[in-house]
Amino acid sequence: MATRRGARTFRRIVHPTDFSPASRPAFRKALELARESRAQLMVVHALPVLPLAADGYIAASTYESLLRAQREGAQTQLDRLVRQATAAGVRTQGMLLDLGVPADRIARVAKSRRADVIVMGTHGRTGIRRVLMGSVAARVLVLASCPVLTVHA
Repeated sequence: MATRRGARTFRRIVHPTDFSPASRPAFRKALELARESRAQLMVVHALPVLPLAADGYIAASTYESLLRAQREGAQTQLDRLVRQATAAGVRTQGMLLDLGVPADRIARVAKSRRADVIVMGTHGRTGIRRVLMGSVAARVLVLASCPVLTVHA
């Protein structure tokens, strides 16, 4: 990271999104930082593992159809965010991350792309809700090799 007139500037910013309302303020902040720094913005979405009934059987072809639909829907939303960022004058790249633990995938992409910062939203869950549902943001904070800016919705 370089400094310019006392402000931090970034070359590469990673913005992970789950397309939820909680990620919108973080997207706006990532855009703001990218514009100010003339940085490249990488908008990433980690595909979640499809929930399946524990005692049910699902045909391989059905499972593949579900995966394809999930991927297509996510790509459509990702493309929309990339278009918004590009229209705002920010060099932007979208990336759909394969199935796996989202926080791990996000941290790996940020490291491999030499991101200067990760800007992500947080749902702000606490207590039992956080224990039961987990926190991708908390896990990214632990795993990331660069600073992480969390933006509460």
